[in-house]
Formats: sequence, structure tokens, C-alpha cells
Amino acid sequence: MTDMPTALNLPELDPLPPETQKYFDICAEKLGMIPNVLRAYAWNIEQLNGFTALYNTLMLGQSGLSKLEREMIAVVVSSINRCFYCQVAHGAAVRALSGDPVLGERMVMNWRTADLTARQHAMLGFAEKVTKISCEVTEADRKRLRDVGFKDADIWDIANVTGFFNMSNRVASATDMRPNAEYHGQAR
Repeated sequence: MTDMPTALNLPELDPLPPETQKYFDICAEKLGMIPNVLRAYAWNIEQLNGFTALYNTLMLGQSGLSKLEREMIAVVVSSINRCFYCQVAHGAAVRALSGDPVLGERMVMNWRTADLTARQHAMLGFAEKVTKISCEVTEADRKRLRDVGFKDADIWDIANVTGFFNMSNRVASATDMRPNAEYHGQAR
């Protein structure tokens, strides 16, 4: 680990615990890199384990939301919060999952200009409202989601993915977390 993943001078664990090193090796093999967000959390293995457990559950676990839909939420929330790290990283994921090299950028700039389904539009509008004014979410907002086919478990997942990225964005921005250079060229 050479470059600092954040502006903070946090200690690097060396060596990493075997389970953590195995996880990092899997990331390096599958992604071609170890995401800087993981490197940033690695100074505190308890926090890293909590972060990765929640991320993996929300983003990779069983859900009525597709992986692309979850990544779209990440981009929209990160765009609203102007989180550079997550806009870059999750914009790359949207490009890769959608097969559309423009979609990630369009969503970062103004998701409403993207060619989206009614389902995606309702989902992202809800994520935007939760991000900007969660105290004003009402039953009418949830009904709009149900009207386009979301079940209550899906609404739970939308709210949780939205909440997770609001938290992550704030940590990334506050620590000047830097996206891996590899993200910029992915799925182009």
C-alpha cells in the first residue's frame, strides 16, 4: 500500500490479518485493484469488517433490486452529495453493468436526463428525496414506488442503499478519499 487513500495519516496495518489479506487478494484478482475505500478502512479492522459486511449485504445480497439499480442509487446519492470518490467508483459500475459508457456520467451530471424506465425514475426520485429531505417522505412517496411494481421489501432496500451511501459520501468527503485511478478508464 503506497499511496494514501485519504488525506488522513492513519496507520497502515502490516501485516493485515489473514482474513483481510484474503479479501484484499480477491478484490485485486476480481477488480484489478484494491478499492481505496477498503484501504482507508483497513487501519481499523473492526470498522472495515462492519463496512464491508453492510456494503456486501446491501449491494451484492438478495434483493428485488438489480445490481445496476443499486449502483444507480449510489450514483444519484453521490451526485447530490458531490462525493467525488463515489461518483467516480459507482459511475464506473453503472457503465460496466449497463453496457452504456455514457450512462454513468449522465447520471452524475443530471440523472433526470438519462433514458430510464418509469421504475428507475420513481426509485431515483425517492432516493433523491430521502437524501435531500428524508423528514418529508410520506406514504404518497412509497405509493409511487408500489405503483411501478416495487414491493415493500424493495422500498426497504432502496431506503437502506440510499442511507448507506449518504453515510459513505460524508466519510469520503470529510477525509478526502481518493478514487483509484483505474476507475476513470473502466467500461469506456
